[in-house]
Amino acid sequence: MPYNLLSSRPETTRHVTRGVRRYLRACGFAVIGELPLPNGVRADLVALAPDGGLRIVEVKSSLEDYRADRKWMRYRDYCDRFYFAIPTELDAALFPDDAGLIVADAHGAMLAREAPSLRLAPASRKAMLVRFGALAAERYCALAFGEERLAE
Repeated sequence: MPYNLLSSRPETTRHVTRGVRRYLRACGFAVIGELPLPNGVRADLVALAPDGGLRIVEVKSSLEDYRADRKWMRYRDYCDRFYFAIPTELDAALFPDDAGLIVADAHGAMLAREAPSLRLAPASRKAMLVRFGALAAERYCALAFGEERLAE
């Protein structure tokens, strides 16, 4: 029986997210989770390529999750490529062709379909790189120094 039928939706989401992180890091990307975007939505995963390209990955644990949450349509203005990440037992044909697709479990992932290139405008790229770096630094300091949030 597929593992997500035996586990909860949050657990499936954690498994898929972990597998995608492992895959992206193995491909040379820096990855950060839950990055707030300038339009107020929060991206599940944002990956920074060695060449400065930005990818956003929206994790979907089930068909119900995909149907209930349409905020992903607001991500495309903030990345060079947009992907869905899904568990292995979810039908890839249900997801739009104009998005990339990554199939994952807790151990890893594979690229099932490359995303079309969207090419960020230079000002948007700079804003996203600053946002990515600032959140990464904040999280590093919180871990390194045991602080929830550093004083300004």
